[in-house]
Amino acid sequence: MFKKVISTPGFWKSVFSLSFAFALLFLIVKWAIEGFSFAFITERNPLLFFILLVGASIIYGFFVTFGKFKSKIKGQQSKK
Repeated sequence: MFKKVISTPGFWKSVFSLSFAFALLFLIVKWAIEGFSFAFITERNPLLFFILLVGASIIYGFFVTFGKFKSKIKGQQSKK
């Protein structure tokens, strides 16, 4: 089932678009919480922050998209 889900057309596009949306939303919320200052990036290593942000975004996007596509495939199989 795993291979079938990740090879479904549009899966990876959905993963990356959801990952981008998550990262953007995270940055906006974090920026607002910090008082509209980018100190949360510059206080620590900015490269490490962005690497972790991209990694977490991709993991989040993968799990959410996997669940969505898996339920879609199961729904199509149950109709047959």
